[in-house]
Amino acid sequence: MTASRGPEQQETTDRRFMAAAVRFSRRHLGLTATNPSVATLIVADDGDGQVIVGRGITARGGRPHAETEAIAEAGERARGATAYVTLEPCAHHGRTPPCAAALIAAGVSRVVGAASDPDERVSGRGYAMLRAAGVEVVEGVLAAKAADVMAGYLTRSVKKRPEVILKLAVSPDGMIGRQGEGQVPITGPVSRAQVHLMRAEADAIVIGVGTALADDPELTCRLPGLENRSPARIVLDSSARLPLTSKLVRTASEVPVLLAAVPDGAQERKAALRAAGVELLATEAFDNAVALPELLEDLAASGMSNVLVEGGADTARAFLAERLVDRIALFAGPTEIGAGGVAAPIDRDHLPDGFHVVREARFGEDTFIELARFG
Repeated sequence: MTASRGPEQQETTDRRFMAAAVRFSRRHLGLTATNPSVATLIVADDGDGQVIVGRGITARGGRPHAETEAIAEAGERARGATAYVTLEPCAHHGRTPPCAAALIAAGVSRVVGAASDPDERVSGRGYAMLRAAGVEVVEGVLAAKAADVMAGYLTRSVKKRPEVILKLAVSPDGMIGRQGEGQVPITGPVSRAQVHLMRAEADAIVIGVGTALADDPELTCRLPGLENRSPARIVLDSSARLPLTSKLVRTASEVPVLLAAVPDGAQERKAALRAAGVELLATEAFDNAVALPELLEDLAASGMSNVLVEGGADTARAFLAERLVDRIALFAGPTEIGAGGVAAPIDRDHLPDGFHVVREARFGEDTFIELARFG
């Protein structure tokens, strides 16, 4: 049984173990299909203090859930222990019993939860099931931190579209590149490694066809050990101009490439791209361009929870203008671009309304700020 402790000490302990659970939950971001990457820690008192006796995280593909994984590891040591869960345990029956029932059957005496689940099959019902069985429940511990990790799942549940993260690298003179020169390095290797980590946690990367033509990017995750975590690559290409010789097309059999093109015209080019392994998305048009809200709805329906918008300036402006950006990852390098530069849609001194800074960091010589939309 968990040793008795004062309210302040218990609150400190709860926050400490929940912080560990939230960090652990990041491990499977981008790997859990339509389910969120949730973590569970089961903590028991071994006589010398509180120790973790079971750990679980939503498995690749979305099953099993974190609670059952942690219970299996803890075994009999789960009886009388505390379970720390980053999302309210599910209460509905699918192919397997609900996680709330699994916690009850395991004999845990206390459940500490972080974020609430907006799924109407779960919201409030998991906690109610636990309380009805005599389990002590504490809600909302580090809820904002847990929700931040699961923002993609929560956005898809509430807004019926994926979370949109806009990534930009901007020079001191407010440029993102130089006209007609392809990829121009703006940030250093540490920042670039961070971007590859962001790719590993995303369901898809989105660029405009202008960037595909100018830069011929590969858009894969090239961090050692994470190469198989490359997300799908989506090109906004209303006229199907993506060259068959591009790196994206040539690697479509290895990492999926999806082309968002309007229905009319370019049928021969579309057929050639499809034959090369590119998936054609049936998209709607608005002002002769891909209709972004409808595209995002379709991506959410396919199971995507977050997309990373990487290029270029026109694509970034389009997402910002439609108020579809939920988060901005803004990297700033030390070297000016000068004449012929491509102006960034935003920079550190010109941030869009409705966003607030949630994180700042330095990567080598580069600075970084992360912004999230209010509400």
